[in-house]
Amino acid sequence: MSEKNSTLGQVFATLLLRLWLGIRALQTGVEKFAGKVMSEQSVEVDGKAYDPDLTEVASTKAYSLDNYSGVPAALKETFKGEPLMMNWALNIFDKVLGPALIILGITILLGVANRVSLLILGLIYVGLTWGLILIKQDSGVAWLGIHVVMVAMALNWANHNRLCILKKW
Repeated sequence: MSEKNSTLGQVFATLLLRLWLGIRALQTGVEKFAGKVMSEQSVEVDGKAYDPDLTEVASTKAYSLDNYSGVPAALKETFKGEPLMMNWALNIFDKVLGPALIILGITILLGVANRVSLLILGLIYVGLTWGLILIKQDSGVAWLGIHVVMVAMALNWANHNRLCILKKW
């Protein structure tokens, strides 16, 4: 079916799928930079410090380069115990996962080389799936399987993608 024969529903379906995959990748990448900032404040009653020695601890979410972790520390340690997990591959994945997801999220949202961007995102999901298979995280494997199916659908419907840059790619 050629692009000229695309129905409005097919165009909208392609757009919605592209928006979902783009936002999912972008926000997942941004979350790799999230961390907690702890603060200690005096307990106040009627707007005044109740007792200078009485404090409460609060934590807030903050984003910074210092917080970056592509692979969470607990998972990194689990992966290091796996004989099929190559340390050099784990280190590369840890460093590039967040930025790659952010870049792919933006390119998918904007429609920049959409087919190539979707292919790379799918390959990242396959890599993540392999890691979760090694550590027997079956629910995560199933979740990523759904993501791979969505990427495959987006690639299959790429001919209906009207709002994109570098349409051929």
